[in-house]
Amino acid sequence: MARVSRTFTCQSCGAVTTRWAGRCESCGEWNTITEEAAESSGVAGGPLKLVGKTKGRHIALVPMLGETAEPPRLVTGVAEFDRVCGGGLVPGSAVLIGGDPGIGKSTLLLQAMAALSKNAPVVYISGEEAIAQVRMRARRLGLETSGVELGAETNLKDIIATLEDGNPPAAVVIDSIQTMWTEALESAPGTVTQVRATAQDLVRFAKRRGTAVILVGHVTKDGQIAGPRVVEHMVDAVIYFEGERGHQFRILRAVKNRFGPANEIGVFEMGELGLQEVPNPSALFLGERDGDTNGSAVFAGIEGTRPVLVEIQALVAQSSLGTPRRAVVGWDSGRLSMVLAVLDARCGLSLGGQDVYLNVAGGLRINEPAADLSVASALVSSIAGTPLPSDCVIFGEISLSGAIRPVSQTEARLKEAEKLGFKRAILPAFAARQRPSTGLELIEISDLAGLVAKLTAGSKPRIRTVSDDEI
Repeated sequence: MARVSRTFTCQSCGAVTTRWAGRCESCGEWNTITEEAAESSGVAGGPLKLVGKTKGRHIALVPMLGETAEPPRLVTGVAEFDRVCGGGLVPGSAVLIGGDPGIGKSTLLLQAMAALSKNAPVVYISGEEAIAQVRMRARRLGLETSGVELGAETNLKDIIATLEDGNPPAAVVIDSIQTMWTEALESAPGTVTQVRATAQDLVRFAKRRGTAVILVGHVTKDGQIAGPRVVEHMVDAVIYFEGERGHQFRILRAVKNRFGPANEIGVFEMGELGLQEVPNPSALFLGERDGDTNGSAVFAGIEGTRPVLVEIQALVAQSSLGTPRRAVVGWDSGRLSMVLAVLDARCGLSLGGQDVYLNVAGGLRINEPAADLSVASALVSSIAGTPLPSDCVIFGEISLSGAIRPVSQTEARLKEAEKLGFKRAILPAFAARQRPSTGLELIEISDLAGLVAKLTAGSKPRIRTVSDDEI
């Protein structure tokens, strides 16, 4: 009989050590190392198995040039969900969906599976709720008559045996992967070992039987999917469901997709009857905008393959603290520090004693550097006390020298702005690049100092400007 040895595994990153410690040396997290049992073999635990004594079978090698059929798609009918998946679910694929508790993951998947059940058999396995609770949610959403088959179980062996009995379903939802466990391991459900093993068995089932498997994953306090990172490498797509508790908007964002574009987003609005699709997010994010307020700029961004217009709000105020505050919602705080440093060093605006607040309206999170120019414009507008033109969109990347660098997909950004009624655009200078064909008035900016001079012309900034002797 194999001797049972003890190992210590970090529940955050999956690192294995031989002794317990309060802090993981790999990821730096505290109180995440737990003791787990693992079987060992050898002199004390029995004879070692012989490895490599038998010849492996030959695999078929094919040339690179050849015809491969496009994988068919399972279109759920929820257009924003299908968009993020790359046009629908691919049979035999594994999708991992994560999000904060209560954000709407179960609601979204129940709506998508109910729509898909009109054309294909689907199964919803809940490891966190009883069947009665899932039925209550379905009645609240008006989905009680859908063809979704429900199950409440956490034993993975029983779940796979049930799914393989007869014709396999077209799609299966496992809610959630942290509640699943297998008898082959002594670890408790939710540990790194159990999550890794159960996810691997489910991915193997998906590839073998051609069933699209959707795994729901918990997230950590940092917003990352909990468990070992190897789970994200095993699946075909990783999708995050984002949103601020104070906003009714929810953003479905793909960060990995082997069958479609990454960074694609789908926008939903939480209502009384569940999540409603938002086909035109730009109009929604700008619907309550007040164009006569200083410190507000409209950014023309790209999320995946979709151009999105969103309002960026900034407020610069005199600080009463020794260390001024820098509060950011929806953007990278490090990127804001860089823009403030460039405004100080290259444009002569002293912001060291000012509190700076930055907010991306609507709950959207922006990751691309093309928002630099919009953020700088909103900051300068707040400093000067002068509103930006309400019919103008702004985009461009700022370099450390203060120069404005061009960004990709300029024409798509301008077309979206023109469709929503904007008349002007402030953007990087084209130089040798071809000018896009658009009906907007294009205001080209080559450096940040020129933009500051243009925005502050005829106004008195509320903060001190650094003199030439001080620079």
